Amino acid sequence: MSTSPLKDRLVLVVDDEPRIIRFVQLHFEMMGARVIGAADGRAGLEALRQHLPDLIILDVNMPGGLDGFETLRELRKVSEVPVIMLTVQADEPDRIRGLDLGADDYLAKPFSPAELVSRAQAVLRRTSRPTAAGQLVKVDEDLTIDFATREVIARGQRLKLRPTEWRLLYHLVQNAGWLLTHDIILSKVWGPEYLGQDNYVRLYVTYLRQKIEPQPGHPKYILTDRGVGYRFVDFAGKEQVPKDAG
Repeated sequence: MSTSPLKDRLVLVVDDEPRIIRFVQLHFEMMGARVIGAADGRAGLEALRQHLPDLIILDVNMPGGLDGFETLRELRKVSEVPVIMLTVQADEPDRIRGLDLGADDYLAKPFSPAELVSRAQAVLRRTSRPTAAGQLVKVDEDLTIDFATREVIARGQRLKLRPTEWRLLYHLVQNAGWLLTHDIILSKVWGPEYLGQDNYVRLYVTYLRQKIEPQPGHPKYILTDRGVGYRFVDFAGKEQVPKDAG
């Protein structure tokens, strides 16, 4: 039996409802995790500094001056720790706002313990996968990908990618010239728990295009097969792409 990605991980739950903290603690400790709680955003930021958690579960609607979005904005200034946001609202604009600020996933209340555990494990899998030892992959004169450092060099500028952005780019480049359907991308990048949630793919393709494309509105690297999926432009030298990354 494979070990849960939650085993021996420290999880910080930032929520003003003690019952939510207890709920998460009960179910995550069954998977081998340790759980600590914070009642508001400021306490959550202090717990981040003191305990360096492996995962943060962050409520959007909190009193005390810092809501979940503001807390996320502050913690992203100092940490890339994975964050799952919780909210009573499942509106698309709220989800996009959280992901834009650096959240790794978004879950609407009420949620089942099985779903939260599954999402947490998926987030940890995709943010904890070791980087492959590899070389620079030159797509063209404007774009080079450094698989050793998880950096993209676009038009002379080194760009850091978020873990999910990196995994998406890796799988697209590894299969350059081939169409990857939405479900294939979701399975490889997010995990089978996310099948059918094409909005994640569209949003993160937008993020990548904004970083690597000279004209994001007219992409030349990440091409769309409308309604089906995406493919990375075919390029010479793609055989150099490491096969054990992502």
